[in-house]
Amino acid sequence: MRNSIRTIRALLLAGLLLPLVACATPPTDPAARAEFEATNDPFEPTNRVIFKANDYFYTYVVRPIAKAYVWAVPQFGRDRIHDFLQNLDEPVIWANDMVQGDWHAADVTTGRFLANSTFGIGGLWDIASDSGLQQQSGDFGQTLYHYGVPGGPYLVLPLFGPSNPRDAVGMGADSLADPFDWLATYYGHGGATWYRFGAEGIDEYTNHMDQLDEIKKNSIDYYAAIRSLWRQHRASELRHGAPAPSPMGLEGLDDGSTPAQPQSAAQTASGDSPQ
Repeated sequence: MRNSIRTIRALLLAGLLLPLVACATPPTDPAARAEFEATNDPFEPTNRVIFKANDYFYTYVVRPIAKAYVWAVPQFGRDRIHDFLQNLDEPVIWANDMVQGDWHAADVTTGRFLANSTFGIGGLWDIASDSGLQQQSGDFGQTLYHYGVPGGPYLVLPLFGPSNPRDAVGMGADSLADPFDWLATYYGHGGATWYRFGAEGIDEYTNHMDQLDEIKKNSIDYYAAIRSLWRQHRASELRHGAPAPSPMGLEGLDDGSTPAQPQSAAQTASGDSPQ
């Protein structure tokens, strides 16, 4: 039973993908079919059902907790919790940066973790960012992308939200590899992984609650808006924040170099881009 909680959480992610395989029903109208394929969202009917259920859960369960958290805990306290939770993510970020061969990012992550874990009192203060060492991106979905694994179709996972098959597998792998989960389980505190999971969810939702409200209020199609924003954000993460390549092979025209090959519709829709 020592690894049961961590294993169940990883298997849950993998199991959530299986029911989606048989749920796609492409439209028969040619124009609708073209749009259907361009969005790379073949499971959209099922995704929308899950998205609606997630939105209901966030609105009536997570949101009241987040509101109470903001009311009860001052900004100073919330910042300390946020910094502490971020510090727990650093070893997994470091491992993925190393596997990707991104030595600079791995070096920055090492410096961050050492500085914040010592002078930052166990990660309660993110003093590394104040010193110019910003948190790097690094997850196993990103690592798979680095080695050419395609993202696949857009998915909405229960509770976890927007994803794709590659990133869902990556999320499970990161969970299994997390050293703090291993330590908590080894010392008989496996429930701590669930407390951390809940705390990270509340922290993340609290930090984006107002933006989500604005998007929901101002968008014609909330589902499509979140899908588009997630893809843009994820594409930036996959590139480690580097600028996106120019579409249609236009990059390089200003400096006289050879234009790049245009992206495929699947790459554009999935948020992937040529490396």
